[in-house]
Amino acid sequence: MNYYSLNHKSPNVSFEEAVVNGLAPDRGLYFPENVTPLSKEFIDNIGEYSNEEIAYEAIKQFVGDEIPKNVLQKIIKETINFEFPVVSIEENIGTLELFHGPTMAFKDVGARFMARCLGYFNRDKDQQVTVLVATSGDTGGAVANGFLGVKGVDVVILYPSGKVSDIQEKQLTTLGQNITALEVDGVFDDCQDMVKTAFLDADINRTLTSANSINIARWLPQMFYFFFAYKQVYKQHKEVVFSVPSGNFGNICAGIMAQKLGLPIKHFVASTNVNDTVPNYLASGEYHPKPSKATISNAMDVGNPSNFIRIQELFNNDLVLLKAAFSSFSFSDEETRDAMKNIYENSNYIADPHGAIGYLGLKKYGLQNEFGIFLETAHPVKFLDVVEEVLNVTVEIPSQIASVIDKQKEAIQIISYQELKDFLNA
Repeated sequence: MNYYSLNHKSPNVSFEEAVVNGLAPDRGLYFPENVTPLSKEFIDNIGEYSNEEIAYEAIKQFVGDEIPKNVLQKIIKETINFEFPVVSIEENIGTLELFHGPTMAFKDVGARFMARCLGYFNRDKDQQVTVLVATSGDTGGAVANGFLGVKGVDVVILYPSGKVSDIQEKQLTTLGQNITALEVDGVFDDCQDMVKTAFLDADINRTLTSANSINIARWLPQMFYFFFAYKQVYKQHKEVVFSVPSGNFGNICAGIMAQKLGLPIKHFVASTNVNDTVPNYLASGEYHPKPSKATISNAMDVGNPSNFIRIQELFNNDLVLLKAAFSSFSFSDEETRDAMKNIYENSNYIADPHGAIGYLGLKKYGLQNEFGIFLETAHPVKFLDVVEEVLNVTVEIPSQIASVIDKQKEAIQIISYQELKDFLNA
């Protein structure tokens, strides 16, 4: 499988080159040349396969022969060695819990898969690779944990000062070893812009790659849990609608890729906070990115979502086709708090702010006879202050969080791109 740049000004590359490069030289995101649907027989009998078998079938065409079958199967086994349950919330609504991994966020899947792919590609090389990543919340912790101690890989994480939760900050600033955190005086978009600029800076004397969802090895494995969710509900014989809390739009884009592989998903809802660039685009037909605004659902505080261009590519840049299969709605912090309360009072379920926005997306879409699944992308403990204040409950601290919560934060404060460049070249 080869990959092309969505800016169409760079050569096509292999899977390995796309993973190591992260971003194409023309600043475009990589996209697979072909997408071949899985057999109808496989989809119709999905309940007969293990999660590991399903994940292998979903990803193998995108990796090709660049990673041997037995190695790829081992990578998958280590990537998804935790649960992905669909939990009932209401009669026709369930939530797909994606927080049972080591950092309790959905990004564990992509980060673990990418780390192991990069480790394989780097197995016989002496050259160090620096994974440079921007985070609006959970990416940093997942990447730090996924790459911790990986041979030949240094990790540098940029995060916006004061705009991630205390627990998220601890998860990306306390691990040490090959992980360095840079605390940026700015918002997530500033961090992301610095990362993209560094990739194209010929004066930087390191080999850089990205572990944001712009990297195909971070983005594509997120297909897995849409298959896992469908496997759990398909015998209900109802059409399925997924509502995905969306910031950089990589997660929902992976869901659409699963649909292109043949997974019978009726509709996608991209549920956002007040960072409403995509809902506005669907309403007006004009795409106007804007500075991000801080909210209680901070992992979605993105004003210029990188992966939306991939979604447009999946629908041949046809707005009519896109709107037939894809909706996007925006919700305020006040609406988010109300939804958290409603879910707790009616279902005795504690949803984090992002999951609550996913729930609101299903409600606004207006389910008829479909089964709606919203993604619970992180454990409520990751947003402890908000959850406990809104619901007046005490959230038990899981072992994954307890292991870092009392550790000392270590971060380097920067303001400008020049400071990032100086650090990388030091």
